[in-house]
Amino acid sequence: MNELKQLLPENHIKVVESVNNWQEAVKLASEPLEREKLITQTYVGNMIESVDNHGPYMVLADYFALMHAQPGKGVKKQSMSLLITKEAIDLEGKPVKIFLILAAKDSQSHLKSLQEIMEVFMDEQKYQVILSGDKSKIIKLFK
Repeated sequence: MNELKQLLPENHIKVVESVNNWQEAVKLASEPLEREKLITQTYVGNMIESVDNHGPYMVLADYFALMHAQPGKGVKKQSMSLLITKEAIDLEGKPVKIFLILAAKDSQSHLKSLQEIMEVFMDEQKYQVILSGDKSKIIKLFK
């Protein structure tokens, strides 16, 4: 579980009241990764374009979207960030409050960390903590 703390450090977790739309949520969620030069603007654009082209397939559960794009393109280092909005945002007809950004260097290396993080999200109690938007409690989950 230690890998999770490295992949999703405290400064990659953001909680906000609301954003105007899902595109803004993706950009806001990606900010820590861009700031640290882990991803480029290209990757952010590719995630948005992917939803525009293929619909809301990244919404994996109630209120939860795993945002990603083609591995490698615009990704300098495998990384993740998390944005929780207290108000649900409409993502192509699906309400989303949790935007998890997954930036993968290739099609394989992120699978273990993705499995670890999904274990947190699949735990109903932990999921409710994340949905609640209590940042200090959320940070504890990923330590």
